[in-house]
Amino acid sequence: MSVRRLADEAIQPKGFAFTAENLAWAKKKMAEYPAGRQQSAVIPILWKAQEQEGWVSRAVIETVAELLGMAYIRVLEVATFYTQFLLKPVGSRAHVQVCGTTPCMLRGAEDIRAVCERKISTEPFELNKDGTLSWEEVECLGACVNAPMVMIGNDTYEDLTAESFEALLDKFAAGKGKDVTPGPQVERHFGAPEGGQVVLLDKPTAKRTYTPFPPPAEAPAAPGGKPDAQKPSK
Repeated sequence: MSVRRLADEAIQPKGFAFTAENLAWAKKKMAEYPAGRQQSAVIPILWKAQEQEGWVSRAVIETVAELLGMAYIRVLEVATFYTQFLLKPVGSRAHVQVCGTTPCMLRGAEDIRAVCERKISTEPFELNKDGTLSWEEVECLGACVNAPMVMIGNDTYEDLTAESFEALLDKFAAGKGKDVTPGPQVERHFGAPEGGQVVLLDKPTAKRTYTPFPPPAEAPAAPGGKPDAQKPSK
């Protein structure tokens, strides 16, 4: 896992401004939080800025901090903590996040990383010669049962081998990433066994026997037509 720092000053843009549409979206998002808690919107607003620009620059962080009334360092802390925020320009067609946590590492993540080093660049966040692909190693992406896996954009691609990942990467490089179905790249449904279900094959036959408890009985009416007040126990 590499140290996460902002991109070199030489490639930092001089400024950033939300589009009118995205600024309206950000203000609407801020209004969803109680008064005085608008800073809680920092993650979705940073994400919207990244969707607009493709990555999170110093100018993005400064703009978001000013919008939310936050110290610059606090927004920087958020942007550098979450690997979903891209701190350098990335490939125009795919930025591959390779899961390097223990389950994926045991199941072949190093082979996936080797493909990235060979097909894209030897170093993380370096663009390929066409500027279309980049990669990095990240921590757990949450599909350990289907290890090894990568994330590209908002989708995960699981149960990979070096060969299947290389074929997948070639499609993204050719601009045909939408032709690749996200999720397991083998014959399985989500986390179910490969090849189909092998247990609990019989349809359930038991009938539901649970019945809710009856409501408490109403208190007897007092002579005046009102329920008797409950007397405190001695």
